[in-house]
Amino acid sequence: MSRGEDATTRRGGRATDGDVAAPEVGVGPWEGPWPDGDHWDPELLAEGDRRNVVDDYRYWRHDAIVADLDAHRHDFHVAVENWGHDFNIGSVIRTANAMGAKAFHIVGKRRWNRRGAMVTDRYQHEHHHPDAASLAAWARGEGVTLLGVDNLPGSVPLETFDLPRRCVLVFGQEGPGLSEPMRAECAGVLHIEQFGSTRSINAGAAAAIAMHAWVRRHVFDQQP
Repeated sequence: MSRGEDATTRRGGRATDGDVAAPEVGVGPWEGPWPDGDHWDPELLAEGDRRNVVDDYRYWRHDAIVADLDAHRHDFHVAVENWGHDFNIGSVIRTANAMGAKAFHIVGKRRWNRRGAMVTDRYQHEHHHPDAASLAAWARGEGVTLLGVDNLPGSVPLETFDLPRRCVLVFGQEGPGLSEPMRAECAGVLHIEQFGSTRSINAGAAAAIAMHAWVRRHVFDQQP
């Protein structure tokens, strides 16, 4: 499928009966005189901008977007343990971008499944740590607190915990959760209160809830 083509299933060049054409994402070529400024991307102005970015960043160069984000990123980081190429990592990183995380950290295997990130990882700063001890050493050097998020014995409710401004929210892999070495390095472990029959919620969903809790506390000044 060529760039910008809709996702309709086709037979012999025609849309099949019952198919609904997917709406085209983004915007087409710039109409009228081109705007002034170094942050504009000439190729995007000429061809259109189909990227997964908010409207305020349409037609901007990639490096200009990253620089603008750097000017107002929040003070929390996100770390994910990557031992089995978990697809949920991409979802966590996508939410980290949406919530304005300072950076994201991959602990364990350097390669991770990027499909779920929807290219949002290109606008974030990525750090790799081979194990929990190396992440903890980095955190001590930066003066930030490691906080695990997992429903473990002895964990405390996220809803009543006063999240520090400078922290790293650490998430384990889907299924096994936080590793034992990572639990030992965290200053505390938080869980999300649940009221149904399931033992746990999806790792990507849990990460989104935890990051939004930080936003409510430090952007909207909502007390726990």
